[in-house]
Amino acid sequence: MNFLSFRRFAIPVLAFGFACPVLVSSLKADVGGSKPNILLIVSDDQGWPDLGCMGLKPIQTPNLDRLAAEGTRATNFYVTWSACTPSRGSLLTGRYPQRNGLYDMVRNDLVNYGHRYTLEEYAVSPEMTLGLDPREETIGDHLRKSGYVSGVVGKWDMGQAKRYLPLQRGFDFFYGHGNNGIDYYTHERYGIPSMFRDNARTEEDKGTYSTDVFEREAVTFVKKHAGKKPFFLYLPFNAPHGASTLAEDNGGVKPGVQAPEEEVAKYRGIVKDEKLARYYAAVTRMDAAIGRVLEAVEAAGQTDNTIVLFFSDNGGSGNGGNAPLRGAKSTMWEGGLRVPFIARWPGRIPAGMATDEFLTSLEILPTLLAATGTPTPEDLKLDGFDLLPVLRGEMPSPRKEMFWQRRGDVAARVGQYKWVQSAKGQGLFDLSTDLGEEHDLSTERPEVLGMVKERFAAWQEEMQASEPRGPFRDY
Repeated sequence: MNFLSFRRFAIPVLAFGFACPVLVSSLKADVGGSKPNILLIVSDDQGWPDLGCMGLKPIQTPNLDRLAAEGTRATNFYVTWSACTPSRGSLLTGRYPQRNGLYDMVRNDLVNYGHRYTLEEYAVSPEMTLGLDPREETIGDHLRKSGYVSGVVGKWDMGQAKRYLPLQRGFDFFYGHGNNGIDYYTHERYGIPSMFRDNARTEEDKGTYSTDVFEREAVTFVKKHAGKKPFFLYLPFNAPHGASTLAEDNGGVKPGVQAPEEEVAKYRGIVKDEKLARYYAAVTRMDAAIGRVLEAVEAAGQTDNTIVLFFSDNGGSGNGGNAPLRGAKSTMWEGGLRVPFIARWPGRIPAGMATDEFLTSLEILPTLLAATGTPTPEDLKLDGFDLLPVLRGEMPSPRKEMFWQRRGDVAARVGQYKWVQSAKGQGLFDLSTDLGEEHDLSTERPEVLGMVKERFAAWQEEMQASEPRGPFRDY
């Protein structure tokens, strides 16, 4: 499907509840002096098309669809890396991975070959000894200065040694796993118990589906704090990521995405295979958990005073495909970098709108600082901006460029043009007419290719000149 045929297919879908104009003057005036609560929800490997409201797949996400209908959905939203660790590090710091130092995965790769780590091996492995540089300030660090109580429920992925865990990074509460993947039921990562409550590992919920555990903890956090003190809840799910389980522990085959049987049964006979049914089921179960957290916010009378943001940490892993986008997770194509995004803040963000403005996850931290009146340290270089005026339709996005590097694979977007150079393909593409990155313009528009490469080289030079951070920078 090319871009033009996609537009013909998608516009009628978006027109119902999303594409009608909303006058900025119709927004409520900013009232009171109370700081807004923040609910920041991140899914794991959920593709750009994988929302029911997109109308492209038979996937059921009624709560996210409702969130989109009550807020604004961005269709041109990117993350900073095509896999989880660096992407999430940028979200928490507002800085490119190459600037904050976390520009590759914190992961033990011997599991790729079936190796089972002993506890002693694991204790000195990269997953235990590497993490986000302690000198980097997270959203939690900033909001603590503004009087927020902050919690993390779900996938942390910024390191597991105590110095890297949330309670040392500006947060007051943590329940989740510190590494980048677990088994949904045992909560182990290739046999290593991986769930934490605050700074201590725990197996208290072993056997319970992880999405359900995260729902319970998130609802408890909201009920405890809503209406008493401004709260920031970072809710990064591990769904619908594949389970981090050795094949030998699952009858000789890798389990893929795990989901409760009653959820999977809803999709059998609707989708082509069991693997896809489990993927859809994991998304739907996560959607139900999100719905119950939103209900807790509403029950506390805090809906109008709560900013809710949702997006995926990177593109879809290939379950069902990312069409009309090309590629998937771990690639530099749109399918690896462009993700779904929804924002709701009643009275401050228009309801029932979609925007195609160029936005990224680098904008999240500056947006939250602006919305909460939290000053940005003068010596802190951020790579994004406050996106609320863009979502309100008050101004076009000031973002004109975005750059990516994943080892030897690179990409750059400058205006409507995107350049990719990777092991899986390369070329120059005009995203305004070729969303699927099918027509390489390298020979037709050499002057554009040269300009984009020059901008990428300038970005690389800026990243190299920035103050060095670990764990991967050589200094």
